[in-house]
Amino acid sequence: MQVILIRHADAVDETLGLRDPHRHLSERGRAQAKALGDRLCWHDCAPTAVWASPLARALQTAELVLGRFETDRVIEVVPALVPGEHPRALVTAIRAMAATDVLIVVGHEPGISGLGGLLVGEPEFPALAKAEAARIVDGKLRWRFAHDAEAPSADR
Repeated sequence: MQVILIRHADAVDETLGLRDPHRHLSERGRAQAKALGDRLCWHDCAPTAVWASPLARALQTAELVLGRFETDRVIEVVPALVPGEHPRALVTAIRAMAATDVLIVVGHEPGISGLGGLLVGEPEFPALAKAEAARIVDGKLRWRFAHDAEAPSADR
């Protein structure tokens, strides 16, 4: 089983009129998400399932990444990916998936790296940068890939 963890791309700042859950991607963030989606396509990371936090910036990132694949997959909104929620509950659902599944999970820090730490058994899993992906295969971190990187990085 493969899990691709993604931290959402760059978003606009919170204001009095635009509260955190509704912060959308900036122009830069939209470009970052598309670029990351392209890179994931190049490395055969076509998802069988996509989960995203219900916050606007994560959903938009998931949509733009998924849009780079030729697929009709639907994004599943997962409330447990909201900042402040503990990712422990997601581990059981992930481990119950088929060995051939490729799951893309789009979320926020520190929860997304917390989920990575639980999946690989390393509590000190390094935080993901905005619009960065980490590929975990059978419980092992294989690589990390930033939206603007030429190639994946085996370690950070």
